[in-house]
Amino acid sequence: MDKAYRIALVGATGLVGREMIQGLEERGFPIEELVLLASERSAGEEIEFRGKMHRVHAIAMDHFAHIDIAIMSAGSSVSEEWAPIATSQGAVVIDNSSKWRMDPDIPLVVPEVNPEDIGQYATKGIIANPNCSTIQMVVALAPLHQKAQLKRVVVSTYQAVSGAGRQGMEELSTQVTDLFNQRDAVCEVFSSRIAFNCIPQIDVFMESGFTKEEEKMIYETRKIMHLPELGVCPTCVRVPIFNGHSESISAEFEHPLDVDDAQEAFKKAPGILVLDDRASNSFPTALSAEGNDSTYLGRIRKDPSVPHGLSFWCVADNLRKGAATNAIQIAELLIREHLK
Repeated sequence: MDKAYRIALVGATGLVGREMIQGLEERGFPIEELVLLASERSAGEEIEFRGKMHRVHAIAMDHFAHIDIAIMSAGSSVSEEWAPIATSQGAVVIDNSSKWRMDPDIPLVVPEVNPEDIGQYATKGIIANPNCSTIQMVVALAPLHQKAQLKRVVVSTYQAVSGAGRQGMEELSTQVTDLFNQRDAVCEVFSSRIAFNCIPQIDVFMESGFTKEEEKMIYETRKIMHLPELGVCPTCVRVPIFNGHSESISAEFEHPLDVDDAQEAFKKAPGILVLDDRASNSFPTALSAEGNDSTYLGRIRKDPSVPHGLSFWCVADNLRKGAATNAIQIAELLIREHLK
């Protein structure tokens, strides 16, 4: 990668935005210029990148002139307004919101799973970054699908409060402090008290009876894996930890797949680390993945309730692989294969 690129980062001061800045530095992304953008209230903040302080600017039309790649992580309404503006000025947009994910003309990409789809960006100039809970699941499912043809997936997620942003983390912290000091816990971010509790609702309920988060997992998984009829049944649960999403996954296949073959497939697949030793009680937890970019798998076992089934535990850092790192990997793939 001899060429350097001009990058705009929208949502630079948010949790994911800051992880993106760190990830760009850690991975040595070739950057000629980095433009940090956010809302008016964050304008003027300074963030360090490669030993130099960069001022955050309020997003405006002229910031996308001469930009090669605009990475957006500021919510659907911001992406809806500003992604077309960025593309009209020649930038390729990598968007972390849900706005463009199900647009048939926009690729939804997890580089370990469907890198070939990225070329579709040329239609509208936008590449969508999937939902955090979807990303880690499809990374795990892809190598198994190649071996035994995936038929159905049942997944329960245990999602950290950082998935709700900084406000979610602050609410958990405040509630724990208040409860220990015999004060009532105030609920503003979550529908119920999150401290010492689990909430089986993430985002709003849809007509289907699933939540919006659960529907994202259904339709995004089908699109990414090119399996439009795949059965996906998710239950998404918010749990009182700060960072790291965990998932209990049971997958059914068209063909036989034993545990040894699955272990081998996992170990050969990109982006996966297997931690599965019953003798030493060694398996992934949310802390295993914190600060890392891999998808961790363990508790791999046969599911005896179906003819060809496998169950396993899946953990990833939702701010990194579930958001920031996947977007950067998309950018790396883009410059390697298309923006030479």
